[in-house]
Amino acid sequence: MRIELTAADGHRLSAWRTGPADARRALVVVQEIFGVNPHMRRLSDHLGSLGWAVITPALFDRAERDVELGYEAADRDRGLALRAKVPEAAVMLDIEAAAAALPAGAARGIIGYCWGGTIAWWGATRSSSFGAAVGYYGGGIAPTRNEAPNCPVQLHFGEQDKGIPLSDVELVREAQPDVEIHVYPGAGHGFACEDRSSYDPTATALAEERALAFLSSRLG
Repeated sequence: MRIELTAADGHRLSAWRTGPADARRALVVVQEIFGVNPHMRRLSDHLGSLGWAVITPALFDRAERDVELGYEAADRDRGLALRAKVPEAAVMLDIEAAAAALPAGAARGIIGYCWGGTIAWWGATRSSSFGAAVGYYGGGIAPTRNEAPNCPVQLHFGEQDKGIPLSDVELVREAQPDVEIHVYPGAGHGFACEDRSSYDPTATALAEERALAFLSSRLG
């Protein structure tokens, strides 16, 4: 269901909430650059069906409300333009608002995809609200790789990602030897999105298995 959050600076944003209200483990799920679109809602609902309390904040609301994009080139360009209008500090305020809205007493993690993969990394390094973080193919991780995580982190990358070269993945490995990193042979950017041409069901299943095992073990 849709809910409304209020960030510390007074900004009001929508979010998708799913999963049991009394869950003992909870996740902030962070969107790609395509908004909280049908894919992100299906993904959130899937995690909710597994027993996680989930909140997926609409981070584009600071630039334009109710954005739901597809995966054509024009959608990508629009998503990139919207992302450029949302400052990193504002993103983190919205992430903190989502974390605060999770069930009281639940162990909190963060998981993100694409732009959200980078933001999940920032959730580990720029916040103390999470006990674990998982990022999928975040292009902004390598440029901020020297930030210090405040919680355990697991990262997933596609071997054939045209936007994130393996040299960037190696830079992250070198800077963060304690971060668990997985690379999926033959997989491209967005491999875990069933609506993209790059969807790789084998890599998606393995990455999810690893991510949920990691989050479950760290969040108790």
